[in-house]
Amino acid sequence: MGVFDRLGTVINSYFNDFSNETAGRLKSSGDPDLDAAYEELDDYLNHKERPPEKETKQYSWGSKSWGIKLPPEELRSDFDLLCVPFGADSETCKTAYKNLLKIHHPDRHAGHEGNYKKATEKSAKINAAWDRIEKWRQSN
Repeated sequence: MGVFDRLGTVINSYFNDFSNETAGRLKSSGDPDLDAAYEELDDYLNHKERPPEKETKQYSWGSKSWGIKLPPEELRSDFDLLCVPFGADSETCKTAYKNLLKIHHPDRHAGHEGNYKKATEKSAKINAAWDRIEKWRQSN
């Protein structure tokens, strides 16, 4: 008997354990707590007894409930420039900023005029992105 035959046997036995009168619920397991939980679930799914409606809030990442406030969309490109996810924490941004400056610092490319100019431009963009993100963080 192959693996797929045994798998088919297991799946068939699983589906044959369901009974029609319990609407897809497993037969009594012998555990009274589990049986009570299944009955409660069946009642809820069959709308026999609904819990009282509670006032629900829509939670989002920017809500005060989570304690996290996302930065404005205009900072998305700054987070991308630092190669971190949008809204990353301060420590992640700082680490990425330092690593990028190590790579793109103009002093590392002083021997080649073209690379020096590109590194100067890139490091200026990195510094500007970091400054905008930090100004936003300090204003909040």
